[in-house]
Amino acid sequence: MSTKPYQRYPLEFKQSSAKLASESDQPVSQTARELGITVNTLHNWVNQYSKPKEPTMQQTQRHNAEMQRLRKQLARVTEERDLLKKAAAYFAAESQ
Repeated sequence: MSTKPYQRYPLEFKQSSAKLASESDQPVSQTARELGITVNTLHNWVNQYSKPKEPTMQQTQRHNAEMQRLRKQLARVTEERDLLKKAAAYFAAESQ
């Protein structure tokens, strides 16, 4: 049972391989075979070197709706807290 020696690849090769894998119509496994590297290595390079994806409109709308819901909840909880503070002060003053 022999193991392959660890091979280092130049940065340009990694970046161009990741670009090729993400932009081509063929499966990543086929691209990896053609380049002579493992599929896992190519997937790692794609994740590492591909451009970050812009959030979709649906994700942005979902985030905005969640923020609006949380702001309303915060306002309600703040009101409840202030009311409880006033009630506690009232009953503390009344018991003295």
